[in-house]
Amino acid sequence: MQTAFIKTPLGIAKIIGDENGISVISISDEGIISEIIPVVLQEAVSQLNDYFERKRADFTFKLNPSGTEFQKKVWKGLLGIPFGKTMSYLELSKKLGDVKAIRAVASANGKNPLWIVVPCHRVIGTDGSLTGYAGGLWRKKWLLEHENPRTQQSLF
Repeated sequence: MQTAFIKTPLGIAKIIGDENGISVISISDEGIISEIIPVVLQEAVSQLNDYFERKRADFTFKLNPSGTEFQKKVWKGLLGIPFGKTMSYLELSKKLGDVKAIRAVASANGKNPLWIVVPCHRVIGTDGSLTGYAGGLWRKKWLLEHENPRTQQSLF
């Protein structure tokens, strides 16, 4: 496994992966920026930078997260939430076929190892509230605003 640290507008992103795909992308307030990016991580780094520069709305590099089959099912469901849109935990549970699994879905969402790429930040409370986010609610708010900027309409 190779590791790289890159600077983002939200902190230092840690990217871990190998030739089988990216396993972890996490965010922290601290870290030392990598001077050299391993070849197997270069595409992920490039696409993340494009995302923050508003040049990309989706990711195409190979993913290889570790998790239970249920967690992977939830993470796959998260990939179906379009850029700039949100979905409630209840809606996601229904989409996955079991409205009663809402707590398990929320738990799997919280264990998502692929920050931004598997868009757990797009899941909100049924009442529209931001609810919990492992990276901090301020980051969740930033990401949602980044993906759905409100533009000032012209009066004339």
